Amino acid sequence: MLAYSSIAQGGFMLVPFAAAGIAGADGHLDKANSAMSAVVIYLLIYGAMNLGAFAVIIAVARRTRSAEISSYDGLFQTAPTLAVVMGIFLASLAGVPFFAGWFAKFVMFRSIIDAGTGWAIALGIVAAVNSVIAFFYYARPIRAMIFHEPATDDRTPLVIPQPLMAAIALTVAVVLVVGVYPQIFARVGQLAF
Repeated sequence: MLAYSSIAQGGFMLVPFAAAGIAGADGHLDKANSAMSAVVIYLLIYGAMNLGAFAVIIAVARRTRSAEISSYDGLFQTAPTLAVVMGIFLASLAGVPFFAGWFAKFVMFRSIIDAGTGWAIALGIVAAVNSVIAFFYYARPIRAMIFHEPATDDRTPLVIPQPLMAAIALTVAVVLVVGVYPQIFARVGQLAF
């Protein structure tokens, strides 16, 4: 699922490039720079979300020996902290507000609106429809973690190596802090251009 998610997220990252091209062709370099800044912001936020999600996958796969969605069944019962953290990463990838992913999508859509042409608006509509569809895909594993019976009978506490725990903690902190205080990454994006 995260492989297909990466393709979709890559598409969302390309949208501001189109907006920058449209704005640049019209001579609006400030709008083009703003769109390029949106790409930087999206890339940084996406990196944190995806690295965190893959770190959780590694932690869970150490027990289940699988990275299939079915291996997350009942994770909330066997490892509630990991289930909550994975839920945060998936909600952020879906663009749910107050997680970093909503801000990434916000700057992407803002770059489209700033371009202001018919093609940009059409591209924005396609991106919005795909965002809604993606939400349902990201909700599936969250539902499995909470409402399904555990995939394994092993109820011993999950041992997570310290480096992996540090990666999970750092990435979830980024996703939460940027979701609540997005100006942090907005400034980073502006400094890039």
